[in-house]
Amino acid sequence: MFWFKLKIFFKRYWLGLVITAVVMVAVIFPIWYLAGVEENTRRYIISMNVASMPWMVLNTVIFVGFLYLMQRGGFSAFKKSKVDARLVNIRFSDIVGLEEAKREAWEVVQLIKDRTRVKAIGGKILKGALLVGPPGCGKTLLAKAVATEAGVPFLSVAGSEFVEVFVGVGASRVRKLFKQAAEYAKAHGACIIFIDEIEVIGRRRILHDAFGGGSETNSTQNQLLVEMDGLSGEEANIIVFGATNALEEMLDEALLRPGRFDRKIFVGKPNLTEREQIFGYYLGKVNYDRSIDLGRLARKAVGNSPADIENVVKESALIAVRNSSDKITYKDISSAIERIELGVAHRLIMTPKERARIACHEAGHLVAIYLSHPTDDVFKASILHRGGALGVVHHMPIEEIHAPDKESFVGWLRASLGGYAAERIKYGITSSGVGSDFSTAAVMAHRMVWGLGMGKSGFIGNYSAINKNERSTAITDMLERETQELLREQLVEVEKLLRENWPIVERFTAELLKREELDYDEIAAIFAEFGKPARMLHGVSPNEPASEPVPWAQTPVPGPGVRTQAHANKPVSEPVSGTGA
Repeated sequence: MFWFKLKIFFKRYWLGLVITAVVMVAVIFPIWYLAGVEENTRRYIISMNVASMPWMVLNTVIFVGFLYLMQRGGFSAFKKSKVDARLVNIRFSDIVGLEEAKREAWEVVQLIKDRTRVKAIGGKILKGALLVGPPGCGKTLLAKAVATEAGVPFLSVAGSEFVEVFVGVGASRVRKLFKQAAEYAKAHGACIIFIDEIEVIGRRRILHDAFGGGSETNSTQNQLLVEMDGLSGEEANIIVFGATNALEEMLDEALLRPGRFDRKIFVGKPNLTEREQIFGYYLGKVNYDRSIDLGRLARKAVGNSPADIENVVKESALIAVRNSSDKITYKDISSAIERIELGVAHRLIMTPKERARIACHEAGHLVAIYLSHPTDDVFKASILHRGGALGVVHHMPIEEIHAPDKESFVGWLRASLGGYAAERIKYGITSSGVGSDFSTAAVMAHRMVWGLGMGKSGFIGNYSAINKNERSTAITDMLERETQELLREQLVEVEKLLRENWPIVERFTAELLKREELDYDEIAAIFAEFGKPARMLHGVSPNEPASEPVPWAQTPVPGPGVRTQAHANKPVSEPVSGTGA
């Protein structure tokens, strides 16, 4: 193993060694030569060399620089980076959240550490693990933690770095990457290659491309397949970690088969407890009001990734500075969430009649959601222009809902129709502001009837997935009628609900006209005046899994600080109701 390390040292630093040797020869030999010549000759030679020294130095620098650039791969160098595990210094105990993903990755670490015992019984260590999940949830961080815990070299590269305009460059870079990884594996026992955004070279291969653009990607992917598990004559302990935000179905089947990516680790968004911990971590970096309820913030951030939470804290710090405050308050954080999710508030010049109609519209949404939606709670109501909407009611689930039932869908339908119903009750006619609400309601009802079997006719199956030419006209007409009946039925129900609670609607209309925006506490206080209790839950959700002891809990953590999951997108949901522009 010493000779392998020595070989790697000379291979990495050969240029510096050559330059050092040349400089030493260039200095020692002239001194030895000048020592044996006459004094006049020595002075003449020295004076001539001193005069030409600047040009010699300049030429040498240009030549060495060009040689170094070419040795690095020219102007389009392959920017892979070798990271020493000791320099990464990220352990499982440093990562907030990701408990399930860390358990899966911990098994990989144990297999790498116990590779001798695995080989003793005739087994092989894993060839690869695929990290799948939304962006910003910590896939790269988890791979670094694996490298640190396993104590092996870590080669990091992006999938896009294999793509070039020249034919054959991608496959050549794959061979070069695995060759270097094999050398590190021989020197250190194993090596980890991390390919970020692997879908760039791992997507399904294109057999026929009219423009020939897919052939280069295919050759790059074929080389990757061969290097991971092909006809190579030498076995090396190389573990490939790939990270992707794309759906697993988009990747090539040959890449996903056992023997290449043996493990698939899902890195999802944090749950309630993890969000609370992440808020605590990022707020710990800034000066904030210690009376802030982190559990309440975690409730308000359902569906947010660690990157979203980090962005919220950064935005709240900017808001606090703008307000000349020396610390971040709960109001600053709420404003940051609204600014990011709803957009910046603008005051438009409008007539009193139009403003009153918008306030009534949003009050209808608010009351319909608060009194009829089984899972959502209202966090904000506004009649200010935000993100293309003239008004908005911001509502989110009060706890994680992974498989919404029919009651939740009905609640979303009523939430969408609440503004339309309020306008009909008060004015008898409606405005163009219901356009976006109708779009949301129509899509929701169509999905319920056509795809989820939630209609009255008893049709079972996803008829949206069937080509319209293969569906009978009778079934299509019946499904369309049932969709319209569902919408009309929920409109009747929401109108009934609003009429029964019309004093509350009028009160919220007046408050919105007066204050323009209402926060959660103000909304809950008004409902409490009418005997409607607050529904927002605090603390740990009843469906939160109980915490279990973790195998890495006793791992010593060098250095200060705690690291969290890295950066992600919002889930597909219906969190906002509003009046369209």
